[in-house]
Formats: sequence, C-alpha cells, structure tokens
Amino acid sequence: MRVRPEADPTTSRMLRGPVVDVLLANGDVATLRALQPDDHDALVELHRRTDAESLRLRFFSSNPAAGLQYAEGLMSRIEQVIALVVVRRGVLIGVAAVEPAGSDTAEVSFLVDPAAQGLGIGTLLLEHLAAAARSRGIDRFVAEVLAENAPMIKVFTDAGFDLRRRIDRGVIILELDTVASAKAVAAADLRESRAEAHSLAPLLHPRSVAIAGVRRDGTGVGRAVLQSIMNGGYTGVIRLVHPQASVISGIRAHPDFAAIGEPVDLVIIAVPAGQVLPVITEAAEAGIRAAVVLASGFSELGQTGRTLQHEMVRVARRHGMRIVGPNCLGVIIGDQDVRLNATFVDQLPPPGGLAVASQSGGVGIALIDAAARTGLGVQSFVSLGNKADVSGNDLLGAWMNDERVTAAALYLESFGNPQKFDRLARRFTESKPLLAVIGGRSAGGRRAGASHTAAAAPPSVGVQALFAQAGVIDCRDLDELADTARLLQSQPLPAGLRVGIVSNAGGLGVLAADAAAASGLLVPELTPELRQRIAAGLGSGRSVMAASSLGNPVDLGAGVTADGFTAAVREVTTSGEIDSVLIILAGTAVTDARAVLAGLNGAAGRPGADSCADSRENLGSDGQTRVPRTLVAYGPGTDTDDARVRSDATRYVRMRSAGAALAALAHAARYRSWREGGGGELPAEDRPRADRARRTARRELAASAAAGRDGWLTPDAAARLLEAYEIPLTAGQVVVGAEQAVAAADHSGYPVVIKAADPTVVHKTDRGLVRTGLTTPSAVRQAAAAMTAELGEGPEGHDALLVQPQVGAGEPGVELAFGVVRDPSFGPLVMVAAGGVAIDVWADRVFLMPPLRQGEAARALRRLRIWPLLAGHRGSGPADIAGLEAMLLGLGRLSLDVPELAELDLNPVIALPADVASSPIACVDVKLRLAEAVQPTAGEAPGLSPS
Repeated sequence: MRVRPEADPTTSRMLRGPVVDVLLANGDVATLRALQPDDHDALVELHRRTDAESLRLRFFSSNPAAGLQYAEGLMSRIEQVIALVVVRRGVLIGVAAVEPAGSDTAEVSFLVDPAAQGLGIGTLLLEHLAAAARSRGIDRFVAEVLAENAPMIKVFTDAGFDLRRRIDRGVIILELDTVASAKAVAAADLRESRAEAHSLAPLLHPRSVAIAGVRRDGTGVGRAVLQSIMNGGYTGVIRLVHPQASVISGIRAHPDFAAIGEPVDLVIIAVPAGQVLPVITEAAEAGIRAAVVLASGFSELGQTGRTLQHEMVRVARRHGMRIVGPNCLGVIIGDQDVRLNATFVDQLPPPGGLAVASQSGGVGIALIDAAARTGLGVQSFVSLGNKADVSGNDLLGAWMNDERVTAAALYLESFGNPQKFDRLARRFTESKPLLAVIGGRSAGGRRAGASHTAAAAPPSVGVQALFAQAGVIDCRDLDELADTARLLQSQPLPAGLRVGIVSNAGGLGVLAADAAAASGLLVPELTPELRQRIAAGLGSGRSVMAASSLGNPVDLGAGVTADGFTAAVREVTTSGEIDSVLIILAGTAVTDARAVLAGLNGAAGRPGADSCADSRENLGSDGQTRVPRTLVAYGPGTDTDDARVRSDATRYVRMRSAGAALAALAHAARYRSWREGGGGELPAEDRPRADRARRTARRELAASAAAGRDGWLTPDAAARLLEAYEIPLTAGQVVVGAEQAVAAADHSGYPVVIKAADPTVVHKTDRGLVRTGLTTPSAVRQAAAAMTAELGEGPEGHDALLVQPQVGAGEPGVELAFGVVRDPSFGPLVMVAAGGVAIDVWADRVFLMPPLRQGEAARALRRLRIWPLLAGHRGSGPADIAGLEAMLLGLGRLSLDVPELAELDLNPVIALPADVASSPIACVDVKLRLAEAVQPTAGEAPGLSPS
C-alpha cells in the first residue's frame, strides 16, 4: 500500500502535493506528508507532550524549552528545509527534517511521540526523506545520536541504507547514502508485509462479522450474503445492522454499529452506492477495522463515482479501516476455524491452503465453482473489485508469512505498481507457488514503435517478462490455474521435465506424448532393463512387448490386469528415469477400472509430506515418494466418487484430460527449476556512471531535437552513451560520398560494410542501404554511389554513410538482436532475440524487466530456440556466453539509469566462437532514440499510493 522510497518524494515545497498513506507496524493506517504552515500548533504540542528522557535523547538536553525552541525554528524555516510528518487519526505523531550540512550532505533528525514509538514511524520517515533529499541532489545524510539511544540507532541500521559510523566523545556520528539500495528496498518490503498482515487480520481472520443492508423481505444482495454465511457454518459471531428491524432470520439486528456494544472485526456493506458513505463513516467511527463494499456505482462509472469512491477511502483512512471493493463479490475464508462465506454465491469450496484474489466478480464465481467441483482446497478468496484500497500486492504481503497459506492465485486485469509486484512476487515464490491469470493482454494493441524491439513488444510482453523473472506460474485460463493448483497442493514438485506416460490405450498414449512435447516436457525412451521389469510384472507371455510397446509411452494393452497396471506404474515411478508420471486409464469390458484405481490408491506414495505445502521437503528427491503422479481416466468404472479421489490425492491427482495434466506438470517443473536456480544478487549500482550517462542523454536529446531527428542519435552519439556500459560496438567511420567511403575502406581494411548513417532511416535493408562483403575499392565506390542516389536530397547529414570492417568474415557466427523499449505501465523492457534481417520471421525473443540479476540473464539466453547454436552446435565452438549475459545486464542498468532511453536496437549482434575470435561479440548496427522521461503509470485511486 505504501509508496517505495524511490517514488513520489514528498517535500516541503509540495505543500499541496499528494499525501502518502502508510502502514504502521501494528497495522494502523497513517498519513505521511510534508510539514505545512498550519501544522504549527500540532508540532508544538508534539514537543510539549514528549517526556524528559525522549527530549534528552533527541536534543541532548531534557529542558522542555529545547524542544519548543526547535519546533518554532523549524516552522520558521519551512521553505528552506525538507520536513515530513506522520499523522494518525488527526494527531501529529512524528516529524523528521533534513537541513543542509554541505553541498551534497544534510543533517537528519527525528522526533516520534513516545506513545507511538516501536511502530516503525522513524523508519518510514527516513525512507521518504531519503527520496525527497535525492530529488534535491543530496547524496548523504549525517546524524548525531547519543550512544545510549538504541531505538534511534536501530532505525538507521534496520532501514538497509549503506551506513558508516564513528564515535566522538560519547556521540555516534552516522553517515548514510540516500540511494535506495536493493538492501534498503528489501528491508522496506519485509517491514511492509508484516504490517499488511496486521492490518488485514480483521479481514482474513474475522472473529465477528456485521452486515448492513439485509432486507426484511428476504430479497437483495445483503440477504443472499447472510444466507451464504449461515449455510457455510461460520464459526464466529454474526451481527446485523438495520434502522427498523430488531430480528432478521432469527438474528438480532441493531439500529446502528455503536449499538452493537462489542468489537466487530469485519463489516459487509450491501447497501446501494449512494448510501455507502454514511454507513462506512458510522462503521469506522464504531472502531470496525475492515469493510467489504459490494455495491457498484463508483469509479467504474466515471468522475462522479470516482469522487464518491475517493471520499469513502478518505473516511476509512482517517479511522484506520481497510476496504475491499467496491463493486465486488465479497470474501471467503475457508479456514476450518472460520468457515466464512461472505459472498452472494452460496457455494463454499473445501478448506485448503490456496489463497485467491480476483479483480473480477464473474471470474471469482467461476473460480469458486471450479474449486468446489474439483476439490481444490481454498484458504481465502478475496474479490478485489475496483481495488479502491486493498490490492493484490497488499494481499501478497499479508499471505507471505502466513503458514496457513501454501500457495496463492491471482486473476488481475491491471497492475497498480508492477515494480513492487515484482519484488513481492519474487519473495513469495521463493517459498510458495504463485499462480496467475491476467486478462486484457492481447497482442492487438501493439504500439507504433519504429524499431524491431518496439514493434515486437505487444502489451503482453511486460506481464510475461515480469512473471518469468519473479517465478510466477503464468496460466492461460482458469481451468489451467485450477488444475495446476490442485497438482501443487497434493503432489511433490517434479525434479525435471522428463515425464513417463503409462496407459492401457496406445492411441491415447501417443496423443499424450504429442501434448507433452507441446508443453515443453520430455518423453525419454525407457532403458531396456526398465522395460523388461515392466514386462515381467505383466505376467507370462508379455515379455515380448518390452521392446515394441513399453518404451514410453508405455502401452500395457487393453487386457492388462489391475495388478499388472499397478506394478507398471510402480516400476516407472521408482525407476529414476523420469520426473513425473501421467497415468491414462481406459475402462473396458476386459479392464476392471475400479480395481486399477483401488490398486493405484494403495500403491506407493507417502501422504502429507509429499505435497507442495511442505516446501522444504519438495526440494529433494527420494525416488518414488517424490515423483508427482497424475491420472486421466475414461470409460466404464472410472467414475469414482469425487470425495474418494480427493482423499487419495497424495497418491495421484485426477485431471480432466492428458493435455491439462501435462500443462500442470510442465508448470510445476519450471517453477521448481526457477526456485532452485535463483537469480542471484542485483549488481551494485554505479551512481557516478548513472549521473554521467543521464547528462550525456540530456545533451544528445537536445542536439537531436535541434537537428530535427526526433530523438534518434547518430552512430557516434549512440556509441558515447553505450560505451560506459561496456556494450561492444564495432568501430566505423562516417563519410559523405564515394571517394570518402573508399578512403575509409582502405584505412580499415577489406572486406567492409557500408550502410546509411542517418539515424532517422530505420529499416535500411528494405531500401538497399546496407551492403556487405565489399572487397575492392571499385565495389565500395559503386555501392556508395548507389546509396547516395537512393537517399536523395535531404537535410545536412541525410546522405552520410557508415563504413565498417566486416565482422566474422569467413567465420561461423550467430546473429542476435538486443534492445530496449519503454512500456507505459511496466517501464523499460530489455529484449534478446534471434537477430538479422529475418528477426521478425524467427519471432524468437525474450523480454526482461530491469533491474536484472545474473541468473535472469542466463535463463533468458537459454529460453531462445537458437540457444543450441550459442552453446556450440555440430562441432562449432560455443559463443562468449558470459559476454552476452553481461550485455543484458548492462542494457538493464542503462535503461534504469537513463529514463530518456525510449528505444534501442542492436541488430545484428554477431556472436562468434569464443575460442577462435579475438572479439567474439560485435554489435555492428545500433539505432537509439531518446525522449523526455515519463514515469510508468501506477496507482489507480486518487489520493492513494500505488499498490
């Protein structure tokens, strides 16, 4: 819910700017904003009520006059300092300020109300002060702290900023950089996830629920919610609020929330939109900490609805209340100790460990139905609706360390803050699976970028890049999500991509093998020894089948006995030759399907600890007990009782089709690979380099605009920007006319390449403006003359040509493309692809979302279909893989350091065998466009920080 230190700094010069809602460590909601002139009395009162010991630690004097004098002085300097305050329920409870102590250094000081200490207020102020200070060119903070002031020292150390300290006569002098390092951001995220757990506890674990809007005539949404709660067996206390009725459905009703007379954790508001604000106000004033607003008629309907929604949230914030919705389906808490179905869908899934959030009510209904139908166990379900307050990010933070949650699933149509989602999702998936279906990401909305990189980046690529890096399981639809979640709930994670297919119907096995390949799984041929063991278990006369039909898929034949089927599954499962098993059973007149199912249920498999709920055990493999097994059954005798299938889920998980089973197995295998592979640490930031690059970019952008090039840089200007990030551009000489081209070629040595140097000419090959393999002066002269004629008349520099030595002449090389494009929502995206003139034909590309880690760069290269060529194919030496990974990391850093970088194409990048080439990586063509920096869009509710 809280803005990160790197975003939206609030300073004293932004007196009418946005405020930031923050979570305190106990879950209370407070407001962080700039100190304002009308805060005078509140600031003086804060210092007046501070006890003598706190004053001594802050001012090195217990004299109350010291605090009051400082408060008056701070108010008099309000336009010269950066000062922030924290306000909770209308009371100013913390203040922090920085005052200049040098050209790039400032002294920082804090005071927190003694009654509010220990809630993380000092840390929050420090994070936001650092962001505000950086916007004014302040690189370092200095603070003087008494050695016995342990709480204040802890604020600095826990914040995660780079910190240095020294002691001078009992005073500790602290220096810290204001840059929000990866460590500082991680520390802030961890603190916030703990605060989210406190803040959302009344919503996710309510001991009492009140409902407003239940009609006496038995109709309406409120009555439907009440019926769902009663039918679901809610274990807590139900209270009703109605202005006239005293009893509804046998439950006592109260005229207002204050009349209830005892604490209420959660209120369900089922009144029309026009009545929501007074009901929210009354509930908040009664001390209720969480609300679910079901009504539509808010931001989805335009400005009037947005204003009403904003006012509703403002009231809730003032009283520390959290809101789900509006325009939502409600919430379900499946925990056995709660059993709350506060939705208007009277269907309660079985209890389990899956936590679900859905931005769509209709999708929520479908998910609830799928869970109830398939036995998918649900811990909690939250319908987000308009996300006026509680978002998917907030819930991920609350679910992070909740032992009752073993996995999470999201249906989203927008990201309030993709960068924050990336951090939260990565932390979540390090220990628990996170599945997602994202709506509204079709490729129909391609942006009109001129470069290959921009044209290749439809709206979906940002989502795909984010999910791939954060370990999120990207599901195509709700059925795939439910299938994968059921597999993860009951089965171990597969150790790899090898799947064994065991069937008594040969054709079904063949189709399954095709589906496995389509899902990226491997169907390895089983060893002769394993086939012989399988044949032996089938009984006399079957050993002759070993070579022909038991190789994988394993075709046991239509007449296989139940014992033979079970024995074959056991042999394949325990062989060590596969990582997962797909069992396909076709019930026939000669195959007792019920006996086969009974045998499979009793066959190997250790209940409980095998499921993904125990993530520590899942990281190992101990043969049979660690191999996931899926079952697809057709025909007579296979329609077993669903409850029995669910109770035996640790033996196998039953799927609706082979394709569904294999897709789920592929997701599980890739998730395990991601979790074990890790991404490594983020490379250290180089702030001096970033500052130099930003100055260069701004200078070149101005020059490009003056020359009418629309932000496109000349090759020389692009090289100046890229060289600091160790991007190996091939040298060349810009010339005009055929004779200068011949002179440049003679100087560089033949063969050479000539191409148009005007950066506004993007697709040069299409116009014949690239000529390669020129080996003589006459060939150069002829090519240069032809290109000059093609370019025709134009502004100065329009007919310039670039002459380069040809890279890799006579040597086998792999053509790649690297690039950067800036997505309006996700920010910069880095691309690596199969390159050259056929880049669009190959469509073999991977996008990444910076900042990048070493492991992410390595995985991106290996996801390309041309990876075998880079690794060394048919006797050719491998490319400089480490150098290619370093290029990705460098482009990722450049894209963050220079927000003016709008588009970048490096195509082709020729990767030569590292063992024969002195320069194994050559970027022979660059196209780079700059534009005024635009921050990614984030945040969906006025007055709220992006979440």
